[in-house]
Amino acid sequence: MGGDHGPAVTLPACRAFLDKHVHAELVLVGTPEALAPAAGWPRCRLVTASEVVTMDDPVEVALRKKRDSSMRVAIAQLKSSDDGVAAADACVSAGNTGALMAVARYVLKTLEGIDRPAIATVMPNRKDAFTTVLDLGANVDCTPEHLLQFAVMGSALVAAVEGKEEPTVGLLNIGEEAIKGSEIIKRAGELLRAAGAAGDINFFGNVEGNDIYKGTVDIVVCDGFVGNVLLKTSEGLASMLTEFIREEFTRSWFTKLAALAAMPALKRFKTRVDPRRYNGAALLGLRGLVFKSHGSADAYAFESALSRAYDAARNRLPARVQDRIGPVLAALTAGAAAPEQAA
Repeated sequence: MGGDHGPAVTLPACRAFLDKHVHAELVLVGTPEALAPAAGWPRCRLVTASEVVTMDDPVEVALRKKRDSSMRVAIAQLKSSDDGVAAADACVSAGNTGALMAVARYVLKTLEGIDRPAIATVMPNRKDAFTTVLDLGANVDCTPEHLLQFAVMGSALVAAVEGKEEPTVGLLNIGEEAIKGSEIIKRAGELLRAAGAAGDINFFGNVEGNDIYKGTVDIVVCDGFVGNVLLKTSEGLASMLTEFIREEFTRSWFTKLAALAAMPALKRFKTRVDPRRYNGAALLGLRGLVFKSHGSADAYAFESALSRAYDAARNRLPARVQDRIGPVLAALTAGAAAPEQAA
């Protein structure tokens, strides 16, 4: 029901996803009227909800007043019933981001050892691959411990979805040197280096913004304020470049001829930077898989979000996060207890 277009986009995307993933099943949640076109679809179950969280609803409304919203009902499908089995393995929504995070955290709770969930997505790099970045807006103010947790969660995500068991982690900073950055960043660097030395993560060191597009590391960790600005700037730049190329190559017969010769390269560039390919941001750290699609996503983009959620579910992402955070949590607890014992 969410996003700028609602069922006009999500239903065609769901049908295309089912056609391509013959072993997948979908649970569609929405109003009876919206779900009617999907009646009789194979491997598809319909669950009705009487309310909808709008894109401009405050978080308080989504949490306290719209308890039968499609968003809340969809997230509740991830909770185990009395027999210990959940109705769904992952939830995908294009709805209100703040409401989705708040409702998901309230209904599902966080994994043991995780203080705050984080939003993670991928950005294209020069290696014709992706760099995973988190947090992208869930946490504006972060402690060094939060950034360490983000590194662990990002490592679990990349290991699960991309099959890289020891992905490299970089800490976003204003320079590569350990002495640079705020006190929070410098302390986070110390924690990440300690976790790297213990073998809990594969820490590369500090990285700068351009390293994201170089593909220097597999994962880049930052606070939500920086991450959200980075994401929106990247999307705006990709859109501007695509539009600029289109306009420049239609100005005259000469540019049209040049465009014809350059068309294969231009198509590859457009495909590589197309944000629809990497739509679907994971809300990491919850006791269940929740993925956020862009509100403006078209059917192709929403199908991409479904595919990312499906891959994460098949590869047991929450369990991998829990397995990885255990040793890190133990080390943090031991480190905090040491000064007290010395005192």
